[in-house]
Amino acid sequence: MRMTAHGRDRGQVTIEFLGMTPLIILTLVLMWQFVLVGYTYTLAGNAADEAVRAATAAAPGERQAACEQAGLSKLSAAWRGNAEVRCGGSGTGFVTADVTLGVPVLFPGSIAFPFTVHAHAGAVEEATN
Repeated sequence: MRMTAHGRDRGQVTIEFLGMTPLIILTLVLMWQFVLVGYTYTLAGNAADEAVRAATAAAPGERQAACEQAGLSKLSAAWRGNAEVRCGGSGTGFVTADVTLGVPVLFPGSIAFPFTVHAHAGAVEEATN
């Protein structure tokens, strides 16, 4: 029996796909990780905005507690575990909030990368009458 050109290529697509599968999976994992990094930046910025907004509306003695509570309140438990919220001000009516979040590895709530995402927000205190 003589083998035709078509018969010699049988199964070639399957072998090539199996060879490319690890590369396809690696690409998808890397894309997902980049999504998590971007989402962490978004969460950190939003938490800083919420924290500084609460601090401007709070009484001076309650500013730190209100700031930290507001900064952490919008974060899910997966990001809240390693979050750090710092609030301050220069005493000239300008309040700042800094939020630091760890970037999770593949699944929120699991281990985090050794680098963190930082966000900063500032606002002028609300006038009290």
